[in-house]
Amino acid sequence: MEQQATDLIIATRSALDQASALAVQYSFSILGAIILLIVGWVTASLISRWAYEGISRVRGIDETLARFFTNVVRYALLVLVFVTVLGQFGVQTASIIATLGAAGLAVGLALQGTLQNIAAGIMLLVLRPFRVGEYIETSSVSGTVLEIGLFATELRTGDGLYRLAPNSTLWNTPITNYSRQPTRQNEVKINITHQEDLDLAMETLMKLATADKRVLKTPAPSVFIDSLSDSAVSVTLRYWASTGDWWGLSRDMIKRVKLAFDKRGEVGDAPAEVSNAPVPEPAPEEAQVRVSARKRTPKTSAQTQP
Repeated sequence: MEQQATDLIIATRSALDQASALAVQYSFSILGAIILLIVGWVTASLISRWAYEGISRVRGIDETLARFFTNVVRYALLVLVFVTVLGQFGVQTASIIATLGAAGLAVGLALQGTLQNIAAGIMLLVLRPFRVGEYIETSSVSGTVLEIGLFATELRTGDGLYRLAPNSTLWNTPITNYSRQPTRQNEVKINITHQEDLDLAMETLMKLATADKRVLKTPAPSVFIDSLSDSAVSVTLRYWASTGDWWGLSRDMIKRVKLAFDKRGEVGDAPAEVSNAPVPEPAPEEAQVRVSARKRTPKTSAQTQP
């Protein structure tokens, strides 16, 4: 019994000595790891802040894109600090880096669609085919851009609906931006019979265009014969206007042409041609004006050259 008690005391003392040695050995490692974490956290924050300020000074860089690159720099530095801390405790960092690489590959394969949206969002922010407040149209979506995110773009349709479009659907399709160019062209086409005065009709259209201050003088408006048929002559008025005035002017011009030719009795019985050119959806307050203009002008149609 005495021998067993003696062995127990010796084993206990040996364990305590080893624990003390380990505590002394790893206390410095733990203290160094804590200091390294603090310094690394502060350094990552400072570098990411400097990166954000530097990227923000670059002309054409969007705010969302600048924050994205800043977060990438910050988290990359934090991962580096974490791996360095583990190295303080004797962990093989090479195996950790290999594990992180494999995990990143697995996550990338699992989130392939999401990563496509992120890549498309970055390209949209860099190349800027559209900006916030501009009206765009694609084969699947149209509306006014509210916000461009890394994953999706928010839009408001012409009738006031909210629409969320994944960035990959916007990047992989042609985009028509109705707001980007400062000026736009518009056409008003009418049909008159062969018995009516062609010169008078063309003169009337030109006077209507030059009388409106919203019609640009350069390029100058023009009136020409568009086509001939057995029953009618198609005459087209072509003019340019600023993008901000285009919608209201196009509706007003249709009305003025209809009223002017009704008054002069120049419009024949030939059917009006229908334009297939794309026209952006009107704002909610303009929808009724558009419908009313169409009802009042059965023989006059607008053709748009977006």
